[in-house]
Amino acid sequence: MNEAAEQAAQARRIRDRARTEADLLEATFDLLQRDGIFAGLNLQEVADRAGVNRGQIYQYFGDRRSLLRAAVAYRAREWAAGARRHWEMPFIQRRRAKFRSALRNPRSTFVEAMLAIDGDPDYHVLPEIDKTRAALERDQRTGDLPAEADAVATHAFMVAAYKGYLIFRESLARDLGIPVNRLDARVLAVHDRILEAMAEDG
Repeated sequence: MNEAAEQAAQARRIRDRARTEADLLEATFDLLQRDGIFAGLNLQEVADRAGVNRGQIYQYFGDRRSLLRAAVAYRAREWAAGARRHWEMPFIQRRRAKFRSALRNPRSTFVEAMLAIDGDPDYHVLPEIDKTRAALERDQRTGDLPAEADAVATHAFMVAAYKGYLIFRESLARDLGIPVNRLDARVLAVHDRILEAMAEDG
C-alpha cells in the first residue's frame, strides 16, 4: 500500500472511531432519556442502539462511569462548538447564555449530578477552569463584576444555582402546580435580575 492510500485508510479509521464513539454517546443519552438516570444503564442496550458490539464500549471508554463522563464531555463539546465566542462575552451574558443552553439539554446535568454524588474523582464540574478564571479576572478589570467581589465564589454559586434548578425543575413545577415552561420563564427572569443587580454593584 502506498503512503497516500495508507493515510486515507488511517483517516477512515479515525473517522469511523469518532462516528462510533458519537453513536455510543447519543445512545447513552437516548436510553437515559427513556429510562431515567437511576434505572441503570444497560451497556448491551447502549451497544445495540448504536449498532456496535458491547466490547467497543470497553475498548473506547473502559467502564460505565467513564462512558457517562464521556457523554457529559460530548455534550459540553457540542455546546462549545455552537458558542465559540462564549469566553469573550461579559459575565452576565455568559451566565445567561449558559443557563438557557442548559435548559435546552437538562439530561446532561442529571448525569453530572450522578457522577458527583457517586464521588467520581475524574468528574469536573468546571472542566475549563483556566478559561473561567481568565474570564472572571477580565470581568473584574472591565467592571462587568465588582472589583471587590469574590468572582470565583460568585461563579460557583451561579453554576450551582442553575444546575440545581435543572435537577429539581420538574418536581418544583409539579409541587407548585405550574407548567415547567412557565416556571422556567419565571426562574430565568429572577436569574437575570440577580445578574443585573451584580452589574449595578460594579
